[in-house]
Amino acid sequence: MIRVAITGPESTGKSSLAKVLAEHYNTLWVPEYSREYIDNLDRDYTYEDVEKIAVSQIQKEKELLPSAKTILFADTELLVIKIWLEHKFNKTPYWLDYEIDRQKYDLYLLCDIDIPWEYDPQREHPELRQYFFDLYQQKLKNRGFKYIIVSGDEEMRFQTSTNEISKLLR
Repeated sequence: MIRVAITGPESTGKSSLAKVLAEHYNTLWVPEYSREYIDNLDRDYTYEDVEKIAVSQIQKEKELLPSAKTILFADTELLVIKIWLEHKFNKTPYWLDYEIDRQKYDLYLLCDIDIPWEYDPQREHPELRQYFFDLYQQKLKNRGFKYIIVSGDEEMRFQTSTNEISKLLR
């Protein structure tokens, strides 16, 4: 099973890319659980909420993995949650780094910030897109994770992604 994580700052097309890639490869993708969770809160989220989101994201991926065909796409992953927790709360749970290393994605698709920001009530930092992009790239490099940057319009991002995924399938 090939596992591909789609990562990057807010409003960079991660969900759209995960969906179109899963359709193209006739397989499954793991949606970003935080959207569902936060939509159902009637208050501001807390550190504990984000920790619950991380645990649920892991669980959702484990549930879908056996049903995926050849590839499983993850629309976000624990590195996103780590960066979110560090930025918002200046701390992370003791187990998060272990789980990040344990997930073992074959490829990370780092979505570039070259598409327009789209407002969404869950998005918080339009002015920090470059900062977060650089941070994602640095963390991927520091951990030695295999990644590529996907840029351009939806078609270019799709083409870049499928070209790299084809190498994994060989």
